[in-house]
Amino acid sequence: MEWARKTPQNPRFPIMSTIAHFSQSTAASPAPLVPQEGWYVLHLFYHIDLGMWNQLADEDQRERKTRFAKLIQTIRAHPKTQLLTFSMMTPKADIGIMVLTPDLHDANRFEKQLALALGPDVLAPAYSYLSMTEWTEYSEKKEEAIERLKKEGLEEGSEAFTKRLTEWQAHMDKYFQDRLYPNMPDWQIFCFYPMNKRRGTDDQNWYALDFATRRQLMSGHAKVGRTWAGKVRQLITGSTGLDTHEWGVTLFAHDLFNIKGIIYEMRFDEVTHRFGEFGDFYIGIQVSVDELLRRTLVD
Repeated sequence: MEWARKTPQNPRFPIMSTIAHFSQSTAASPAPLVPQEGWYVLHLFYHIDLGMWNQLADEDQRERKTRFAKLIQTIRAHPKTQLLTFSMMTPKADIGIMVLTPDLHDANRFEKQLALALGPDVLAPAYSYLSMTEWTEYSEKKEEAIERLKKEGLEEGSEAFTKRLTEWQAHMDKYFQDRLYPNMPDWQIFCFYPMNKRRGTDDQNWYALDFATRRQLMSGHAKVGRTWAGKVRQLITGSTGLDTHEWGVTLFAHDLFNIKGIIYEMRFDEVTHRFGEFGDFYIGIQVSVDELLRRTLVD
């Protein structure tokens, strides 16, 4: 990365000169840590120490902003990796970053680089979450689809049967791809929150229910979500054993009203009102890196 070699070193922050070297150190790169399916997902939220930032000379500020912007570009250019940037609402956080990538080493490396990209004392972690894209266990299996088509009166092996089954398979293939290897939208409104399924009394213990009951409940839950198609895009990621909750929910919309609307409506669904437990909600606006730096560093 030519820009990094030309960046003058600041003796007050010698660690900054190591960022590019860290990203380029491939001689002893460890073997990739790629899961058998899905990608790793990092939600990173930071506060900016404006007092520290405003003490820096103008030239130093420009160099740091350039370094930050070029690091974002480098990560986005990494194979099978996506990075989204958000200007966050409310003082919970100033900057939000979402990273999807297939290698745990890369996810770890990117997180460390991003934390230092504006200088070791400028970005302070406000909140973070680690999860993985995952496939839902409640989706219809092929043998179940075959039995359903038979019950509809279609003879197995017939032209009509084969056509319907082929259409079902194409739909499921796309659904599988969208869940495990999603292409994140550029919609402006962003919302993230973690959630659990409750383990309370027998009446409110999700994990005490049998599979058929859980599947039926989730089917109704999904129907509510589908009524918001075209207004809200969602990504449900799994985090059991990875972070404080069991799932991360990421929502995108063009209108914050629709984020509020779908979450409110879901409150009345049985899966939510009997079993749902939620962490804090983080709302942001997806903006370009230049706009993010203008807003958060008060240029």
